[in-house]
Amino acid sequence: MDLKSAKLTAVVAFAALSQTFFSSTGVAQTARVELHPIKTITLTDQQFLNGIKNGPEVIIGGELRLPRLGNERLPAVVLLHGSSGIAAYVNDWVPVLSSLGTATFLVDSFAGRGITSVGNDQGQLGRLVQVFDSYRALELLATHPRIDASRIAAMGFSRGGQGVLYATMKRFQKMHSTGSAVFAASIPFYPECDTAFIDDENVNDIPIRIFHGVADDYVSLPRCRSYVERLRKAGKDVELTEYPGAQHVFDGVQFKTALKLPDAQTTRNCRLEEVADGIVVNSQTKQHFTYSDPCVERGPTVAYDEQAHKASIQAVKEILNASLKLN
Repeated sequence: MDLKSAKLTAVVAFAALSQTFFSSTGVAQTARVELHPIKTITLTDQQFLNGIKNGPEVIIGGELRLPRLGNERLPAVVLLHGSSGIAAYVNDWVPVLSSLGTATFLVDSFAGRGITSVGNDQGQLGRLVQVFDSYRALELLATHPRIDASRIAAMGFSRGGQGVLYATMKRFQKMHSTGSAVFAASIPFYPECDTAFIDDENVNDIPIRIFHGVADDYVSLPRCRSYVERLRKAGKDVELTEYPGAQHVFDGVQFKTALKLPDAQTTRNCRLEEVADGIVVNSQTKQHFTYSDPCVERGPTVAYDEQAHKASIQAVKEILNASLKLN
């Protein structure tokens, strides 16, 4: 897909999304909607880890919602979606965040790249692409006349949760961030923590708050526990909240009836690590990891959990009130 076609795809996709979302979330908490093209590139994970900066250019879309008009500079939250793209449960967070007086910037990493979903074929797109996209989104917001560059948080879900989690790494920022702004807080929901990256304990001194279901069979909670423990030993401000009985996408009210995804790939039983030259290997076999690796399985489940959902909403409000100085 060339740059012109990608830009057109992103704009058309977001025009449709804006019309749907505006009617479903209620206009009372949105004073203005802006659709922004985001110039980015597409990299493989190995290219990303090696600091390559000349990948294929692409235009993706971002939907900015401002909770009120005027000249006041507002705090903002960048939202990164999971493997299914911008699903309803991601968008459902927009009115929650708007009610706090924060702007929201919903980033679509897929449409401009000609992708609808990667759930059944995760190899379609490098997992670290959304880290790169998050930096481009942050840089765009930091120059927006209505956004306070010092009060921008990042919140992501599943694959996007992994994106906002590792966007805090100073090594990645040095390689791929071109601005001076950094996220004020990182809020990953059920992220994948399977890969131990080089120097991944050297993260920004910001609040990192991870939310995970104990019964999640899509991504590995134990891997996140291990990473959080390493971050704590490094003196970082990180917390992992675990919800007993909750499964993947516990905040998705659309999944009140649990949904098994028979063809969806999961690396819940993979232990991965970055070695020299940006190569990620299976820690047990020491072989270059691909999604044909025997550790990759299929058939995880997504399911709503009302108690976990309500508790997470309250927790997110408290985090943002503190980190973005909303009061």
